[in-house]
Amino acid sequence: MKTIAVIGGGITGVTTAYALAKRGFAVTLFERHRYAAMETSFANGGQLSASNAEVWTHWSTILKGLKWMLKSDAPLLVNPAPTWHKLSWFAEFIAAMPNYERNTVETARMAVAAREHLFAWAQEEGIDFDLKKEGILHIYRDKKGFDHAGKVSELLAKSGLPRHAVTPAEMKAIEPTLAGTYYGGYFTESDSTGDIHKFTHGLAAAAARLGVRTLYGQDVQSVQSNGAQAVVTVAEAEGAPSVHTFDGMVVCAGVASRDFAAQLGDRVNIYPVKGYSITVNLNDEESQMGAPHVSLLDDETKLVTSRLGLHRFRVAGTAEFNGVDRDIRADRIRPLVAWVEQCFPRINTRSVVPWAGLRPMMPNMMPRVGRGKAANVFYNTGHGHLGWTLAAITADMLGHVVAESPCRA
Repeated sequence: MKTIAVIGGGITGVTTAYALAKRGFAVTLFERHRYAAMETSFANGGQLSASNAEVWTHWSTILKGLKWMLKSDAPLLVNPAPTWHKLSWFAEFIAAMPNYERNTVETARMAVAAREHLFAWAQEEGIDFDLKKEGILHIYRDKKGFDHAGKVSELLAKSGLPRHAVTPAEMKAIEPTLAGTYYGGYFTESDSTGDIHKFTHGLAAAAARLGVRTLYGQDVQSVQSNGAQAVVTVAEAEGAPSVHTFDGMVVCAGVASRDFAAQLGDRVNIYPVKGYSITVNLNDEESQMGAPHVSLLDDETKLVTSRLGLHRFRVAGTAEFNGVDRDIRADRIRPLVAWVEQCFPRINTRSVVPWAGLRPMMPNMMPRVGRGKAANVFYNTGHGHLGWTLAAITADMLGHVVAESPCRA
């Protein structure tokens, strides 16, 4: 049995550790926090959304970014201060635009395949994560957005994902609590929602039962490989750093993956794209009755929702290009609360918990899954806004790659 280090205890790191342990590897998981899923995998939008597989590498994204650049509450906000990282990332983003359709189809295909693994793992390990299989309703306020959604639906269909148009009356029948006037919508019955933090925590416990050595509170300072041996150096509060040696290594470190890759001689051009969420506590019966059960995606505001059990309603979205900045800005949270009050006026918003996380996003919007330059180095990272949706399938893909690697005796 080969020894493998997995760097990062978010959704991708934990699913990777689990998938490798199922294949018989001796896995050690390093996570700098005290628990799994405490950063980007803590409070995302909750959608397991194959229907949201459209990649952003489209000219409309650039135009919206330019239009909204000086608007602090815009759904897409780009700090105009230039950095080499940001400039190189956007240059590669533009270069990936010719592959928009192909990458959208491939992302949707992976998202559909991911469901099988995630649901099977949850059932096998008895993980309760507030799973809700009620579908996802995309809502559109104008004809332009609705017509674009029709073109996206044609791409999704190539991946085996049915999504059908619905009228405003049908939207009301699907989700009666939704207020407002809309041009139309698209409904994906096969999509679902769930609590990413609860799932990751449960799968981490399952991985430990399979023999994964989970090392929390471990701040990895450096990683090295000579092709045959992988070395992980961890900072200690007192004394000299501790050094761990393995046969191989998988980097699943979110936005930190770029720096670790550079130490290993690889280029993984991840940019930290900040997203925000609010969790509305539904503390009274009126709020519970007035909150939706069907998940929504509002294309105009770029907000998504999920109902997490009886007492919580999650709203998340926006994209902020501002480097490694985890500050929770009030001017970015206010539009989320206002959206809830506008679309679901029966919900009491007195108890709202704000959060922000950094999505690890590649310029072509595709996750980096596979080998590095060194024979015993692998990557499963860069999932952007679809880490929750894709993690189960990319972990399985990575497991195949590692199992077939020539570095395994």
